[in-house]
Amino acid sequence: MQVTMLGTSSGTPTRSRNVSAAAVNLEGKRDWVLVDCGEGTQHRLLRAPLSLLKLKAICITHMHGDHCYGLPGLLASAQLSGRTDPLLLIGPADLKSYIDAMQTYAELGIEYLLEFVDVESMDAGIEQAGLMITRTALSHRIPSCAYRFEECAIERRLDVERLKAEGIPAGPFWYQLQKGEEVTLDDGRVLDGQHYSSPSREPRVVIIAGDNDTPQLLENACGGADLLVHEATYTEEVAAKVGPEPQHSTAQRVAEFAHRVRLPNLLLTHFSPRYQDNPRRDPDAGEAKGLSVEDLRNEAEAVYSGQLFMAKDLERYTLSRDKKIGRESLR
Repeated sequence: MQVTMLGTSSGTPTRSRNVSAAAVNLEGKRDWVLVDCGEGTQHRLLRAPLSLLKLKAICITHMHGDHCYGLPGLLASAQLSGRTDPLLLIGPADLKSYIDAMQTYAELGIEYLLEFVDVESMDAGIEQAGLMITRTALSHRIPSCAYRFEECAIERRLDVERLKAEGIPAGPFWYQLQKGEEVTLDDGRVLDGQHYSSPSREPRVVIIAGDNDTPQLLENACGGADLLVHEATYTEEVAAKVGPEPQHSTAQRVAEFAHRVRLPNLLLTHFSPRYQDNPRRDPDAGEAKGLSVEDLRNEAEAVYSGQLFMAKDLERYTLSRDKKIGRESLR
């Protein structure tokens, strides 16, 4: 299971970071899902092995511009690339109005079908690209949510001992039983594969959250989760100066939550542009001049004992079947 970070800045882009966007897919599969689509997302996609023709769904966490301004351009590029398959758009009700307005006033000509799902009415999960997508409401200045992605198809293990104990000889139908299917034997017995096989492992689960000042709202969603991708816009010191109005999280706040619920992996993103990747250094003292992403990392590491990652644009995180995370750069 893979998460590709396409934009990791909050509010405005920087020289090294675009605004919010992330891709989710099962490794080895070309189908994928996009979460948020800030300005410049399609430029990042030019550097990633992700095709707009294989995009199955776009999940918008909320309607702030740094999470959706890139959507009209991306939809237009998909049209120009020859897309004909329907595309699912999940998000706030205003998402449809936004795209309708762009089609009316900017001549956004989309010939393939756009299917809209109002996230507020999304009571059941939706399966796309081999992933079951569910949502959790968050706390922000406008309605915001998180999306939980759980892989659907898990390899099954055949209960050979039970088959032998019941005198069921080996045969080609064992493969069907292993997949959980129903088979009829030559003697007329009907076997339900669900009773003779079981999942060989736990499904992998990734949560990607929109803007949120209350990480505790994700407690239920994080049950059994392997990775949480969450905004860490500020350090505590800067948040105190900014005040509560923006309704964003700090690195410490998210990390404390992740530690309390024993999340094994935490990927922080959506950093304020004031935090630089490589801040200038004082030539005499050798100290960084200005704020650094390392300030956010240090704050989180002080309270979190799991595996911590600080997101960068065009980095891909692969969650293996044995729940280990590998990281690589696509630059």
